[in-house]
Amino acid sequence: MGPVVTVGEHLAAVGAVRAQFAAVPADAPVRLAKRTTNLFRPRSAAAGPGLDVSALDGIIAVDPARREATVQGMATYERVVDATLAHGLMPLVVPQLRTITVGGAVTGLGIEASSFRNGLPHESVRSLDILTGTGDVVTATAAGPHAELFRMFPNSYGSLGYAVALTIELEPVEPFVRLRHVQFDTLSAMTEAIGSIVAERSWLGRPVDFLDGVVFGRHAAYLTLGSWEQTLDAAETTSDYGGQAVYYRSIRERAEDVLTTRDFLWRWDTDWFWCSRAFGVQHPMLRRLWPRRFKRSDVYQRLVGLEHRYQPAARIERLRGRPDRERVVQDVEIPLDRTAEFLDWFLREVPIEPIWVCPIALRTPSPTDSGPATPPWPLYPMRPGQSYVNVGFWSTVPIRPGAADGDVNRAIEKRVDELGGHKSLYSDSYYSRRDFAARYGGAAYVQVKRDYDPSGRFPDLFDKAVGRR
Repeated sequence: MGPVVTVGEHLAAVGAVRAQFAAVPADAPVRLAKRTTNLFRPRSAAAGPGLDVSALDGIIAVDPARREATVQGMATYERVVDATLAHGLMPLVVPQLRTITVGGAVTGLGIEASSFRNGLPHESVRSLDILTGTGDVVTATAAGPHAELFRMFPNSYGSLGYAVALTIELEPVEPFVRLRHVQFDTLSAMTEAIGSIVAERSWLGRPVDFLDGVVFGRHAAYLTLGSWEQTLDAAETTSDYGGQAVYYRSIRERAEDVLTTRDFLWRWDTDWFWCSRAFGVQHPMLRRLWPRRFKRSDVYQRLVGLEHRYQPAARIERLRGRPDRERVVQDVEIPLDRTAEFLDWFLREVPIEPIWVCPIALRTPSPTDSGPATPPWPLYPMRPGQSYVNVGFWSTVPIRPGAADGDVNRAIEKRVDELGGHKSLYSDSYYSRRDFAARYGGAAYVQVKRDYDPSGRFPDLFDKAVGRR
């Protein structure tokens, strides 16, 4: 099946998945059989048969007049962006990595530099077709008969069902994005600037359409302010970070930059933010030899998978007498007014730099939106009208003498909770069942789980996110 599918082809693909579901023994758990993943949680070896959803990766329709696209659940954002840019449009939030799927960004979470004005990907979903635990496919909307499933689906990570199709909103684009990299000498100055930009949608008299940043150190914090650009001066050229140049390094090297819209959307994917350095890809000699088509997050993710399975690097480190390392791969949301405090603590306690920061606020429905106001999202409870900052850090730290694997992650969870924040569930979590329920849905989740997966065909969210520790 190609990237563009007819309604008939889509229905046939959904029927095939439902048939696979029906063939799984009633006492066996159900999961997806995916070739790639952006999760960092270990999968259970006894997770049960996997549903082959590879035929659900296409674009069903793009409607420029309505500014919406209907896509299959496994369609990657790379594919969706290619289809929508052809119409001068893009999804309201395009997560940073090419192979994140639209269904995955909704049942999990996605965030990007437009999130300070457009919120999270699930907020621009108009409808969801969901394969539930009964084997039925239901259409969920904010105001329809399955509104509770619609509200509970974001951050449920497949524990309530799988999205087989989604209709999402789009917004107009310009051909280019102009960037300003602004340095701040203190963390509090950076967060004060974030508050101003979120409120005004501008900085020093120029509009801001995209906002994220990188903290290289306590006195080296940068915000990148992106603005749409329709045309360039005759002497201007766009930057290319798929060759020798590395995007995150450019933030400290130049005050302004300009990228094509497509290159801007994937600026972080090429080097998996900065994590490609672990594979030597940022070394000038190796970078020349590393094919452009392999400078992609999914390639690096596969290399990490090989390390997790066979641990060649860990074995070499042990032979050198170096301590084992704890994986600290997390994204957390901190209220804006506590973000500088969290960053100061993190830089003091956790030896990881740089750190990604991305402001976010729940989307405010426009006056032209039909139906009720944007519903609350019980599995990721952010307060309307409050600004947050997503803080992302992805590395490992040495396990200190007398410490245990997981201690650093537990300390981070504790500090995030003290500051009124919460964390994404794509990686390691250490909550007790009671604490987890208090943070992620509680009784409301249990009720929707009973309604749409009464036999427990899909794993419980706690079991998926935390498991037995």
